[in-house]
Amino acid sequence: MHRGPFALSLFWRTFMLLALLLGGGIFAWVQTLRALEIEPRAVQAAQEIASLVNLSRAALRYSDPIDRVAVVKTMSDQEAIKVLPREPGDTWEPFGVDRFTRRVANELRARLDQYSILARSVNGQPGLWVGFTIEDDPYWLQAEATRIESLTPGTWFVWIGIALLATVLGSVTIARLINRPLQELSFAASRIREGEYESRLDEDTMTHEIRQVNMGFNRMARELAKVEEDRAVMLAGISHDLRTPLARLRLEAEMSVADEEARRNMASDIDQLDAIIDKFMDYARPGHTQLQPVAIAALVDREIAALREPAELRVRSKLAIDLMVMGDETELARVFGNLFENARRYARDPASGIADVEVGYTRDGPWIVVAVRDRGPGVPPPKLPQLTTPFYRGDAARTAATGAGLGLAIVEKSMHRMGGQLELANAADGGLVAYLRFRRVP
Repeated sequence: MHRGPFALSLFWRTFMLLALLLGGGIFAWVQTLRALEIEPRAVQAAQEIASLVNLSRAALRYSDPIDRVAVVKTMSDQEAIKVLPREPGDTWEPFGVDRFTRRVANELRARLDQYSILARSVNGQPGLWVGFTIEDDPYWLQAEATRIESLTPGTWFVWIGIALLATVLGSVTIARLINRPLQELSFAASRIREGEYESRLDEDTMTHEIRQVNMGFNRMARELAKVEEDRAVMLAGISHDLRTPLARLRLEAEMSVADEEARRNMASDIDQLDAIIDKFMDYARPGHTQLQPVAIAALVDREIAALREPAELRVRSKLAIDLMVMGDETELARVFGNLFENARRYARDPASGIADVEVGYTRDGPWIVVAVRDRGPGVPPPKLPQLTTPFYRGDAARTAATGAGLGLAIVEKSMHRMGGQLELANAADGGLVAYLRFRRVP
């Protein structure tokens, strides 16, 4: 089945949806927490700074003017605050520059008197500076910057990065757990398709729905194995039971029919029946085959030499002698034998009675594409996809042909067994072309 250029496997689709869901949730929670943390942090910071200012003012106000210098020095040395005299030439910058610091500034102004000054730097020294006066003496109080700083963008990015990493790892784990039963089912189904019916899925899994699916699949595999076994026995019996009377008929015709032409016609009919039985047996063969490197040029030459009616078919091979493909010799012989026979039946020139066939090849990346072309009338394009349908014949001329209608169906099935592909098309200047796509030898 054709897949678009952006088709995703079930694992990646599940992973992306989970990651999108969890990532969106984390982003929403981060934004919510950022909004919620501003208010309590601002109030807490304002309370602490206001308490420090009030305590410092009280200590200085009730100290003897001579002892104030010692108090200020002691506070600067032993506490995390500094109290400095405010000079007329001091330069300072307003404290509120963002949402958080403006909120802190509003809280401080509500707790301190209106004459207090709030600055984020004084004379180039950063921090929270509060200007106040005691008995007309101006002072600066510098608090630690960490008391009033909000979380920086870098901190937020670190936490978001950690959260996203956890989201990705969690999504991968969850996606694998969700898709593991489907992967096992897909693998087992592919083995069934290749004719291996021993695949069994876990029937003791904890998930009820998966357990029911696995039990149904195992039951189906057992039934298919039994059907395949019965089919093999039936086909062997049919082949034996049909060929025995055919052999007696041939012997009887040879001994009892005096007319030479009648005897020849009867022998031809018996050969045709025998060939039809061979076709049925070829089409019904099991689907598994062992691939190995095959020299395809030599194999095609052998099939050309073994043609049934060489007077009615002329095949020219243009394959390189050293051309190697991955395949099975028996299957490949069956493929080319059926294609040559198909051309002999349907592509003969009305004047000469001979079907001309050319075999060429091209290289396409990891593939070898072998083209088998005849010079017959071709097939109407709408009917091309139906040519590989068992027992289908494309037109009235083909209906009159003496065959089982399985030739191209056998070719397609054999190509699938070898991991290849068959494509049928009409040549631009007439005739039918069968493109056989084989894997190159690594």
